[in-house]
Amino acid sequence: MTTPAQVLRDAFDYHAWATTTLIDALERLGADALDGRVEGTYGSIAETLAHLVGADDRYLLRMEQPSLPPYEDLGVQPLAALREQVTANRGRWGHTLTRLEAGDLHARIEPRDDYPGADPAETLLLLQALHHGNDHRTQVCSTLGALGLEVPDLDVWTFFGS
Repeated sequence: MTTPAQVLRDAFDYHAWATTTLIDALERLGADALDGRVEGTYGSIAETLAHLVGADDRYLLRMEQPSLPPYEDLGVQPLAALREQVTANRGRWGHTLTRLEAGDLHARIEPRDDYPGADPAETLLLLQALHHGNDHRTQVCSTLGALGLEVPDLDVWTFFGS
């Protein structure tokens, strides 16, 4: 029988798998594809992917720190570095979920001008991480399709079939 904790772990495993699968597909397309962009998305494919991975770092930090310094855009990152960070974050998400299951996680967010505070903030941060990842992976895939490039299959059915 599947437990609620396993559902959440599977959701974050999918989150990491989908981003890694997207990075794999982009590597096959070559560096020129990373500059692709279409109106209505975050930015270029490379900028969007770096933003997605960097946001996971910030969500994980927020689990520990109620107030972070203002967001600093680190710019475009090499795909290999992004893959390494996704792998590291997968482990960090696992550790965070272990703490949540043990009742040893209490996140809070101090309010700022650009977002509200929350206490407790665990649910907000977990849902935001999953939503944010799906949103930006979809933007990258839409950009690939609009440019006539191969779009990877990031479907949950594919994840569970792999």
